[in-house]
Amino acid sequence: MKLAAELRALLGEEVVAADEPTRIAHGGDKWFAHHEPDVVVFAQTTEQVSRLLRFASENKIPVTARGAGYGYVGGCVPVQGGIALSLARMNRIKEISFEDAIAIVEPGVITGELKAAIRARKLFYPPDPASLKDCTIGGNVATNAGGPRCLKYGVTRHYVIGLEVVLATGEVLRTGGRVHKNKTGFDLIGLFVGSEGLLGVVTEITVRLLPLPPARATLSASFGTMPQAAAAVQEIFAAGFLPASLEIADHFTLEAARRDRGTTIVPEGNAHLLVDLDGQPESVRSEAAALRTLLESKKPEALAVATTEEESEKLWALRREFSNSLRATGLTKLNQDIVVPRSRLVDLVEFAGRLQSRHGFPVATFGHAGDGNIHVNIMAADYEDAAVRDRVELALDELFAQVLAWGGVITGEHGIGLAKKRWWPEATSDTSRALHARLKQALDPLDILNPGKFL
Repeated sequence: MKLAAELRALLGEEVVAADEPTRIAHGGDKWFAHHEPDVVVFAQTTEQVSRLLRFASENKIPVTARGAGYGYVGGCVPVQGGIALSLARMNRIKEISFEDAIAIVEPGVITGELKAAIRARKLFYPPDPASLKDCTIGGNVATNAGGPRCLKYGVTRHYVIGLEVVLATGEVLRTGGRVHKNKTGFDLIGLFVGSEGLLGVVTEITVRLLPLPPARATLSASFGTMPQAAAAVQEIFAAGFLPASLEIADHFTLEAARRDRGTTIVPEGNAHLLVDLDGQPESVRSEAAALRTLLESKKPEALAVATTEEESEKLWALRREFSNSLRATGLTKLNQDIVVPRSRLVDLVEFAGRLQSRHGFPVATFGHAGDGNIHVNIMAADYEDAAVRDRVELALDELFAQVLAWGGVITGEHGIGLAKKRWWPEATSDTSRALHARLKQALDPLDILNPGKFL
């Protein structure tokens, strides 16, 4: 293959692959779309990425960057072929500084491994996407990933203070650095975080770190109905609590977990709350006791409290396996990471029930109750059938229309990619889309970076 030969001459034999198994493996993510690239490049240095993008610009060849391929919206599917640029080998943790409270890493570092290395230095990197054991920090930056701790600590964007980005021309941009405050010019870091690989390729990331909270407690409470659980969420905030995490799960999700994980692991009830607290030992003990009293007053069907890291992780193991338990049902799980204003939480739960009745699909809802980012999962049988897919699309039309009518958004964590491309015009204004197009034109005038996505 001519392209592969040219890239081997440009970058080296060891970083270029064009065999079919490798191309297939780099043609998709956790969503359903798949398209093989013509060649896969496993970059190892920023200089290689720069040379590759300069070559691609000169020859107008599409380049789709990717990390571990754990996205949920087809964001790294190379829909126009060309080059799949894997950053998985750029996986060094270059520095963790306790004194400066920063870490400097390459994009291929696995998020969970980074968090563990930081924790070993008595520091804390809060963002915790559910796939942290598999996803990369570069992928987190591309999608502005979140996780349960967003409630108290914020999302990936709030921790990125420096980036090295290779532009479509091959130019290398360094913006930000190791200081925790910086107002020098426009917020270029904010421009690239969440840009889904459409504006540049991130090759180095500097994140700010926090002191590691020395204590933690987790409360697990089950209720008879989702409205009861949702009402308890509002009560928690009304009482002045700000948990690190506050998660909710519905009956279908819990039943799937009971079948998959066992009834001894999953508590009784049709709705589940998981509340995490962290901080100094005295304050955590005091808050946990007060929160327990509050939850007991709501008459839960089950209530458990963990006061050590090990015990807390046992309670959280259930939450982290919800997605796998839903997949174990044998149904196709269509995960929608919508966000509604927090006051609409009960409305969303009730709407999901009506959606299920009207369209005939089970709907599983769970997620980040504290910030309104609820994963509404349409569970479809025979999804490969075109008629079933059409029915799913109608259900999603209705879901997204209602979410937008409430002042919500169609994605809080996963991005637009291919999966939500159909609803991109409804979710944005003409002015917003035109501005996106101008930014894309300015930074990637030949449209070689991750082409065919939502822009």
